[in-house]
Amino acid sequence: MRMEHIAYSVEDPAKVAQWYVKNLGMKVVRKMDDRPWMHFLADASGSILIELYNNAKVKVPDYRGMDPLLLHLAFSAADITKDRDRLIAAGATVADDLVTTPAGDQLVMLRDPWGLAIQLTKRVKPML
Repeated sequence: MRMEHIAYSVEDPAKVAQWYVKNLGMKVVRKMDDRPWMHFLADASGSILIELYNNAKVKVPDYRGMDPLLLHLAFSAADITKDRDRLIAAGATVADDLVTTPAGDQLVMLRDPWGLAIQLTKRVKPML
């Protein structure tokens, strides 16, 4: 077996998807134009998917109220400070600014305009 996707319940899947496509290089691979308005997004590699949806059966979590260490979506960044600044200009906010781990990896924790945590990583040795 291999993982297909991870899903996030959000208020407005179409708007969130549009922001991720424009600012994080993702691509819509499937969408539904009526509730639950699911949008499946692929990363640049085409091998990792996220689903954004809004199902009336469940309440959208309070992502802003959650510590980003509980749940975040991580993206590798070639130039972590440039990408951080670009995403902030596009509406993201800083949750935890640039840190360097003992292993030398650089990390930044942001929140997208809807409060979902996004981590930017620059690894000394890429994991994928």
